[in-house]
This record gives sequence, structure tokens and C-alpha cells, in this order.
Amino acid sequence: MVVLATKIYVSGTARQRAIDSLWSLVENGIGELDVEFDVGVRHDEFPSVTVSGPDETAARNWLRDTWGEITPQRSPGETYVGTLQSWDDDGFVLDAGEPVHVPAAELGLGGGSPGQVRTRFGLVQHVPLRFEAGSPPSLADAELDRLFDWRRGENGRVNVNSATRAEVRATVNRAGHAQDIVTVERLGLLEQSIVCKPDTDPPGLLASIGEYLPSELLAVVP
Repeated sequence: MVVLATKIYVSGTARQRAIDSLWSLVENGIGELDVEFDVGVRHDEFPSVTVSGPDETAARNWLRDTWGEITPQRSPGETYVGTLQSWDDDGFVLDAGEPVHVPAAELGLGGGSPGQVRTRFGLVQHVPLRFEAGSPPSLADAELDRLFDWRRGENGRVNVNSATRAEVRATVNRAGHAQDIVTVERLGLLEQSIVCKPDTDPPGLLASIGEYLPSELLAVVP
């Protein structure tokens, strides 16, 4: 069984849509392998995928590489994934099956309080983040590179939680902004990043689509 480093924290019909979306994504990824699989959701909202069959090792590797894995044992210096649970002046708390506190001094994302850093880089709640295990833990170098790239390029972003990629795409189309974006990039199952065209104003796009999405939205301005 592989416990995926993304969460299904919505309820009602939205929860079933999220589970169905994950099932489709897993099937697209490992459906051609010689395995049988099943998708479940743990009590802590992390989904689990059980696989069996001749190609189960390849299937598990794909799941880990694509989503990251929640694991109870971590070795210092190795990179793992947790979801952004909370933040305060002391740092970020990531949910990696148990709380992982990344101190403010170990965020590595420039000046300002952790709350200001979170807003500046568009880190919506529950977004998966890679961290390096240690005493104390720190955000992984690969994660820092990704987040700084968001701020260096010409393309701004609007990051969203509590919605599948298909739902975000449909919302952008409904608001009449399909021509203003490059793509919707999947950050987690329910966390997406709308990549704007260079001449699109991310805060303006956020204001336009916000009325259609019951989500947290944060703009990333290059």
C-alpha cells in the first residue's frame, strides 16, 4: 500500500468527485501495467492505493514519484513530502502523517514572517511541500527552486485549493478567461496553479474567478 502525499479534505459530493478524479489519474498512470489496484481514504484524509500483480513494484514507484508518499519513518537528510497544515510566527507545520514543524529560519524563502512568505509564494493551505528531514527539518532545495522559479519568470499564477483540476479549468472558462492562461498545473489532488500568460494580471484574474470558487486563492506576482 502507498499512502499518497495529498489530501481529500472536502465533504459531500465534492469528496466523491475528488475520489473519482484520483481513481482516474491512478488508472491513467498504471492502467497499462499488469496490476489490480484499489483507492481508499484514511481517517486522516490521506488517500491510499493498494496494488497487487506482477508489475506492482513499477506501479508503486509511479505512485511515489508522481504524488510523494506519506511514510512513518524518515531518515535525516532525506527528502519527503507533507501538506501545509498551518503557519504562525514560528514557522510552517506540515502534515506528513504527523506534524512536522519547519522553523521560520529554515524556510529559506526570504524575509518577512511565515505568514507573509506563504502569501508571497501563493502557498494555499494543504498544498504539498517537499522537506528535508532533520533536526530541525527544512524545506528541500528542490522545493525552494520551484517556488523561486514561480517568482522569477514572466508568468504569474493564481493558486487554488479545494478544487480538482477539471473544476478549476471549468471555472476559468466560465469566467471568460480561457485565453488569458497557459495551463492549470496540478500541485496536489485538490490544489492547483493557474499559470497566467505574461500579459495577464494575476490579482485581476483572482478577483474575476473568486466569485465562482469556494476556495482559498492566492496570486503569485513575478
